[in-house]
Amino acid sequence: MVSELFSRLGVLADTLAATPILAIGLTLGAFFAGNWLFARIGRPLWLPPVLLSACLLSGVIAILAVDYQAYQQGARWLTVLLGPATVALGIPLYQQMHHIRAMWRPIVVTLPIAATLAAVYALVIAWALGATPEVLASLAPKSVTAPIAIGITEQLGGSVPLMMGGLLITGVVATLFVDLLARLLPVTDERILGFALGLNGHAIGTARAFEISHTAGAFASLGMGLTGVFTAMILPLVFHL
Repeated sequence: MVSELFSRLGVLADTLAATPILAIGLTLGAFFAGNWLFARIGRPLWLPPVLLSACLLSGVIAILAVDYQAYQQGARWLTVLLGPATVALGIPLYQQMHHIRAMWRPIVVTLPIAATLAAVYALVIAWALGATPEVLASLAPKSVTAPIAIGITEQLGGSVPLMMGGLLITGVVATLFVDLLARLLPVTDERILGFALGLNGHAIGTARAFEISHTAGAFASLGMGLTGVFTAMILPLVFHL
């Protein structure tokens, strides 16, 4: 009975795979299910909704035996929205312009060092372990928000799926370590916490910052946006050199 049900679901999936409906439906369904499950289990810091959604989506694709290439082709309709999302990053930058003016000195000093280290340590470790140039190019923009990171990865000749995996892991780990270090040091300034979360944890860190306070979220948006702009300008040039 169960095998017959899965067989019918597989046939239905193959039929829908010929259209973007399956990929879009699975993606949106996993997104809403991940957010619902995140709220039900108490919003744990170590398990953000985007990670839950990714795991749910991977499981459904594996169970239904959906061809990944077919799914990726259908999901391109959603990735078209990444272009406007990249442009929309200018909005939080504009909204936080007063913070940039007021704190331009620490921002100018901190941002280049932190954004450069975020790329360099990953490249050094991967290179030491014998990673190929494609893997290096995929890991370089791992601390940048997805819309910008995809463009950088394609420009460097890396693998976008591999980069997205690194992006997800980076966001989760950075959020955990920023919270941990904030307690150990201790750091209580919400501006510093937010900026560190946005700079290192991109969108996942920014979501965590807004849970702390609006001020932390504002500085996380600032850190995420400036890191994306800085990395997009500098990384392709440095990587090719």
